[in-house]
Order: sequence, then C-alpha cells, then structure tokens
Amino acid sequence: MGGTQAIRGTTGGRGGLGSVLSGIAVAIGFVLFLGGFVWGALVYQPYTVPTDSMAPTVQPSDRVLAQRIDGSEVRRGDVVVFIDTQWSSSPMVKRVVAVGGDTVRCCGQGGRLTVNGKDLDEPYLENAGTELAAIGTAGAPFEVKVPEDNLFLMGDHRGGSLDSRAHLQEAGQGTVPRSAVSARVDALAWPSMKMLDRPRTYASLPGGISAPGPLRLQVAAVVGGAALVLLGAAYGPLVRVLGRGRREHSGAR
Repeated sequence: MGGTQAIRGTTGGRGGLGSVLSGIAVAIGFVLFLGGFVWGALVYQPYTVPTDSMAPTVQPSDRVLAQRIDGSEVRRGDVVVFIDTQWSSSPMVKRVVAVGGDTVRCCGQGGRLTVNGKDLDEPYLENAGTELAAIGTAGAPFEVKVPEDNLFLMGDHRGGSLDSRAHLQEAGQGTVPRSAVSARVDALAWPSMKMLDRPRTYASLPGGISAPGPLRLQVAAVVGGAALVLLGAAYGPLVRVLGRGRREHSGAR
C-alpha cells in the first residue's frame, strides 16, 4: 500500500508540473501570437498596386506590405509609396534610383541608367538586359542633378511607367521630396508571398542600401506563438490518452 501511494504521488507531481508548463507555454504563445499581429499592424500597411508600372516586381492588383517610414530613411533601390500632387492625388509606388546630390543620366553603355557615372545593373526590370532606361520618353536622353532632400523615381516597367521622366520639364526636373514618402514596400502579400530583395547594384554608392524591415521577425513571432498555443493546449488531452492506454494495458495483464 505504501509503495502504491508513493507511485501515485510521484505521477500526480509530474502531471502537476506538466500542467503548469503547458499553461506557461499557452500564455507565452498568446503573447507572441497577438504581439506579432499588433506589432505588424503598427509597422506595416497593406496597399494594392493597380497598374503594371512596377512589373515584374509588382504585378497589377498585387497586395503589398509597406513599412511605415520617414522619408529620411529612404535609400537608393527602395520601392516606396508616396503622394505627390503634381503626379496624382492617390498613393503611387515607384523605385528610388537616385537621391539628393546624385546625377542620374540616360543612357550609359548598352542603354543603361547611370548614377554618379556608375552604370546600374538592374535585373528587376521588365525586360532585364534589353529594356532601355529611356523607353517611354521617345528615347530622349536626360541628365538630372537631384536636389537635396529629393528623390528620382522610376518604374521597373520602363516602357509603361509614368515616373520622373514624364515630369522632367517641371520644377525639380521630375524629382519628388523625401517628405512625400510614407512607406517602403518590404514584401508581396497576395497572391504571391515573398520578400522584396534590396538591389545590390546600389550597395557601392554612398549610403548603401536599406536593411530589411522586421517582417520576418513578426511572422516568426506569430507562427511560434501559434505553435506554443497548440502544443500547450494538446498537453492535457495527450496525457489523458496516454494514461488511459497505460491503465488498459495494466488491466489486460
């Protein structure tokens, strides 16, 4: 009798510890899961891109996730969301090819865009290697010295994008103030889901390229939190099933 009571006490103790640990796992899981969602909602904003001006990077009707940033954080190569009333009253999505102080010119060797005399390798273009920077401006060359605190913006579908090239005759030669930028596109959300790469062609220029946003960490928090909740919630039923199986096995003997 004494031995039996000791065994039951030990089993109960283990079960109690397991229940406590499963409860802690569920609590931590909820915090991670909800925290990841709240963090994401505070940092990111979804947008729908209605045109093909950023194809193939962003296709028409794609949903994107854009990190809310200040214009001072923008780097060359970023795909940004901005509003400039001289262009449109609606948000637009374009790629930053040059920043204040840069000289951007079309066209260098093989029709490439140049920034501060450096030919850009732009694999993200609609027809990479064949689409010239000047397409969409009747092949006209241009050279622009970007004013301080301004940005020169172009679409990846150079033949179908109304961008800085279409506003060269206006004040600022088609450039947009940094203050017009409200967000930087970090990922495609629907129908495809992937992070946008930071173009390495801009890495050697002063200021380099921007670092990825916290989206991967937020997704990891949500997924990890959901896993902890499921595992913690499954502990009780699993223990009961295993305990029933041991009792049935002992009775059969």
